[in-house]
Amino acid sequence: MRLAVLGDVHGNAYALQAVLDDLRQASPDAVYNLGDTVWGAADPGRAWALQQEYAPPTVRGNTDERVAGMREGKQQMVAWVRAQLPPHAPGLLTDLPTRVDVADGEIRLAHGSPRSPWEDLLLTEADGGHTRPAHFAEIRERLDGFASKTGGRVCVVGHTHREMLTVVDGMTVVNAGPVSRHKDSLPVARWVLLTRTGGVWNVEFCRTPYDPQAAAAWARAHAPADIAEDEVTWLTTGREP
Repeated sequence: MRLAVLGDVHGNAYALQAVLDDLRQASPDAVYNLGDTVWGAADPGRAWALQQEYAPPTVRGNTDERVAGMREGKQQMVAWVRAQLPPHAPGLLTDLPTRVDVADGEIRLAHGSPRSPWEDLLLTEADGGHTRPAHFAEIRERLDGFASKTGGRVCVVGHTHREMLTVVDGMTVVNAGPVSRHKDSLPVARWVLLTRTGGVWNVEFCRTPYDPQAAAAWARAHAPADIAEDEVTWLTTGREP
């Protein structure tokens, strides 16, 4: 069994198209999407359409909750993103679950952690606004009862925009990395391939090059100036503004 997992598309149709081209070559048995689908400014309308056709969101991300009106704040961005989408899109995002189990319950998919799309699973806020790798006890608590002793084997999340992997009590815990809005100075689209062989799940981190300048040009041409400015910085530098 071969499963592809992507997430944090953040409205970047250019990065998503490159990943979808990769997926056609990989030909996995299923494709799952960890959410944060359209909160970005590199053609979110087309990014939504591509996801609906080829990689529908599996779980709800934290910014999906903003687009859906489930969370307050950042209303200018909410209004602009919604204007790029079909009218029914916010309702579809509202109806998504926050976690899903697949592969006969061996794999759990969530956006942030199994208990909240707003919670980091593998990172913890430290003093001074910095982050550190989460301790095993913290990860164990955030897994919210999903454990190897009950049949779980792999938990895959997004949200932090970092590629990470650890093992806790026999459970492989993966952060898939983002399709867009990278935070590590490497602006290439990310996704993960899970392969089950002989009862064991292997994890392959995949990186797909795309044209961030083309994505940035769309943002400059179509998004409000303040939104476009941050998006262009993020897309072209691979760093959060």
